Amino acid sequence: MTSKSGYREAYVWIWLPQETEPVVAGLLTQVGKQLRFNYGQSYLRRENAISIYAPELPLQGGDVPLLEGLSMPGCIRDGSPDAWGRRVLMNQLLGGMGVSGMELDEMTCLLESGSDRIGALDFQRSATEYIPRGNGQASVEELMQSAERVEKGIPLQPDLDKALRHGTSIGGARPKALIQAEDRRLIAKFSTGNDLYSVVKAEFLAMRLARLAGLRVAAVELAMALGKDVLLIERFDREKAAQGWLRKPMVSALTLFGLDEMMAMYASYEELAEIIRHRFADPVETLRELYGRMVFNILCGNTDDHARNHAAFWDRRRLSLTPAYDICPQPRTGNEASQAMLIHGNNRMSQLAVCLKAAPNFLLDGDEAKRLIEGQVGAIRENWGEVCEEAELTEVDREFFWGRQFLNPSIFYGAPAGLSGHSIGG
Repeated sequence: MTSKSGYREAYVWIWLPQETEPVVAGLLTQVGKQLRFNYGQSYLRRENAISIYAPELPLQGGDVPLLEGLSMPGCIRDGSPDAWGRRVLMNQLLGGMGVSGMELDEMTCLLESGSDRIGALDFQRSATEYIPRGNGQASVEELMQSAERVEKGIPLQPDLDKALRHGTSIGGARPKALIQAEDRRLIAKFSTGNDLYSVVKAEFLAMRLARLAGLRVAAVELAMALGKDVLLIERFDREKAAQGWLRKPMVSALTLFGLDEMMAMYASYEELAEIIRHRFADPVETLRELYGRMVFNILCGNTDDHARNHAAFWDRRRLSLTPAYDICPQPRTGNEASQAMLIHGNNRMSQLAVCLKAAPNFLLDGDEAKRLIEGQVGAIRENWGEVCEEAELTEVDREFFWGRQFLNPSIFYGAPAGLSGHSIGG
């Protein structure tokens, strides 16, 4: 069952490049079960106007047709909250656990979620007055307590409502909030009462090791609040300028594919590589980076590498890969695992041999791909102890992660002898 908000339209505001204040780009309208967009005439007349994302919403007058199979533009959906944000909104709008079977419609999610969303868009009921939502301030401890209340289905306290709503527009399923410092913008990810192992520290390990393996990743650090671990991730879609904060336009890989969540199972690394060759700046280096991320996801046990966990900056002409994020080892019991995105043909098995078969699609020959994999395996082995110390990881957690999520022997099945996991040690 879907909620009936009464919202039939929303004005889409955008932060243009090098600007710290937003302007109205156009109007999003409910038409049956679809959300349709058209640019405003005043926006089209601006000399510095940019398309929200040209392959999907080119700068043109009138109603912009939706891509086949979509009920709303993907580049608009990228600015809408995901599982956690919707859960917070349900708590705030419907109280506690909400109403059984009730879901929030997309227009409500856009207009009720916080304004400090990923990328450079926001959504307002007015075309003339911009009023940001959810700018309340709270400490990390207070935000964590509020997140715990949401998890338990307890209504939020009014004084913390705005503070937690501030982070409702960011993606993902786990509890999180936005932190504003004078010269930094951070995302805080919290531990939960249902965690069977240190999920926050696992993500910290993977992100730190990915950087040490030569990949471009978001900067992370660990903190403590109320005796629990908190992961702080530096936002890369914000940039401090002399006149204020700039917002960088972004689109998810799901939008690049022209897919929605229902079709995400068809997303593939090979198709993303093809898009990079045609639409990205510096495609050769970008392909190598993406191949490295695909390999590292397998090496660290991150099978949640779906198309919303890849993204690109958009500068009105070309795309460029954002730093990697959400590299989080997933629970694993058996030997076999599979990635969220297809790797080679219809094969998504979490094995290095499959990655090697896919190498030509990334403009890499077999020897280059092997050297890249060997380098990453070596970086994990060499830095494992130091990063575990940095995370203050217990011996129990080290043993839990090593050889299960990180460098699981099954990922080496079918790979050349030089990549065999038998010589890997923690």
